[in-house]
Amino acid sequence: MLEDPSKTRLDSFLWSVRQFKTRSLSTEACKKNWVVVNGRSVKPSRQIKNGDIIQIKYPTYNKTIKVSEVLKNRISAKLVNNYIEDLTPKEEYIKEELPRKNKRLYTPPSTKGRPSKKNRRDIEEFLSNFKQ
Repeated sequence: MLEDPSKTRLDSFLWSVRQFKTRSLSTEACKKNWVVVNGRSVKPSRQIKNGDIIQIKYPTYNKTIKVSEVLKNRISAKLVNNYIEDLTPKEEYIKEELPRKNKRLYTPPSTKGRPSKKNRRDIEEFLSNFKQ
């Protein structure tokens, strides 16, 4: 069976253009319906060709890319723009930056081991306000 050089697997392509760190992560994203090609949820084995529009649902934002050229091997980050065109609106990138700016609001407080003397006093003061 001869492979068409103008087509490649979706999971392999997403890994090649550095949308996911590993191919298994890109495969998992396709299986969980986080990746949509031309408006349809697809399997990781879907053949991608030039001109396809891929939407990827990340935890904080959605990214839209257009395939400019198909490739099978992973490339350096500098060359990614030769193979994909980013169609993501700026509002989506703002959504992505929000948790980074307010990281303190999104991370739970550390509760390792016993409270320190200061923490214990703060807790006692807090609880005494409710008892009165």
